[in-house]
Amino acid sequence: MVVFPNAKINLGLRILAKRNDGYHDLETVFYPLPFYDALEMIRQPATGELSFSSGGLSITGDAKDNLCVKAYNLLKKDFPGIPPVQMHLHKAIPSGAGLGGGSADASFALKLLNDMASLGLSTEQLLHYSLQLGSDCPFFIINKPCFATGRGEQLETVSIDLSNFSFVIVNPGIHVPTGPAFSWLQPALPSISLKEIITSPVDTWKDQLINDFEAPVFIRYPEIKAIKEELYNKGAVYASMSGSGSTVYGLFPREMTLNISFPEKYYVKHL
Repeated sequence: MVVFPNAKINLGLRILAKRNDGYHDLETVFYPLPFYDALEMIRQPATGELSFSSGGLSITGDAKDNLCVKAYNLLKKDFPGIPPVQMHLHKAIPSGAGLGGGSADASFALKLLNDMASLGLSTEQLLHYSLQLGSDCPFFIINKPCFATGRGEQLETVSIDLSNFSFVIVNPGIHVPTGPAFSWLQPALPSISLKEIITSPVDTWKDQLINDFEAPVFIRYPEIKAIKEELYNKGAVYASMSGSGSTVYGLFPREMTLNISFPEKYYVKHL
């Protein structure tokens, strides 16, 4: 069985407060993108073992620490009858880029195992398991535009249609460390909620729909700031960093002919 985990972007990201559990309260809008990894699972004989392999873009770390493997082991604890499987993950979504690729892989693994082993897990149960794998994993269980609060797991679907726009996704290959990035912020309550801002026309978003990580990240990594500026220079209606970076995306009128170039070392995707 094969599934195709998709990327996401953050439409705005505000950090509201530091929590006692070490996490942060935030608000953001998750928006799914038609940009995919591929995850295949093949049932092994009952006497076999779980195996994992990958191709495409390189994945750092040990295979046993991959979120797809963790998803399998998480379900296996409660459902020991799940058969051993051979997993192969083809990575096309850059890792650690603010696009949620690893989280998507994990959540799609849960859904695939649920179907493969006929576990009958409800959406609520899948949300429960996915949150144990990562704060933005629950979004990929729903996988529709969502206004997210809490640490990102409290989700409310929202009506937002960006079909009139094309996306340009640019990743410069810079690693922005998530933990330190949170320490660079001064949490505060915004005067207007992102949930209200996204109901306004996209051409009003530029000065309202803010990602709090941009200001401190741009100071430390001016190359990322330059990407956003270039997207606006080339006619983007809206441009922003996604998550804590380092990917920057731009929204362009779909009928517009794009003439955008970046250094060859950058990962650039037109959607």
